[in-house]
Amino acid sequence: MATANLSLYDIHSVPPAEGMTFGIVVSQWNQAVTGRLLEGAEQTLLKHGVHPDDILVKWVPGSFELTFAASQFIRYKAVDAVIALGCVVRGGTPHFDYVCAGVTQGIAQLNATGSIPVIYGLLTTDTMEQSEERAGGKLGNKGDESAITAIKKDDFARNLAAEACHLSE
Repeated sequence: MATANLSLYDIHSVPPAEGMTFGIVVSQWNQAVTGRLLEGAEQTLLKHGVHPDDILVKWVPGSFELTFAASQFIRYKAVDAVIALGCVVRGGTPHFDYVCAGVTQGIAQLNATGSIPVIYGLLTTDTMEQSEERAGGKLGNKGDESAITAIKKDDFARNLAAEACHLSE
């Protein structure tokens, strides 16, 4: 939402994250913004008890590569969730639409067909100023929001799995 601070949340609504491992894939494109998104995500994970060694970060050239990178994290690393961070700013060509649609569909597919949550931390803005406002500016940091979402989605999946095991006993 254009007026919501992405960094505001009830700290008590976040389950403990000790012992969890997170993969973070970050686009190098618009790195001044994506680097701040990464800082926000890392700081939030640490604040909620994630050990620094359990935050695995990989950089990719652009936002379109986030889906592939997330799928490879799931395939090759023992992670509880993957956070995909990128920034696409609208330009004068349809490239913006193709990149945003591709990443959105790719991450949605990973979530629908996989067992590891993949968090959509892609900024899709009209201007660089809007991106900066959402990467530690007056609207908070989408990296913070993405980290909280990763913790909550993993907790949700773990609880459902535990309930399913309990019902099958």
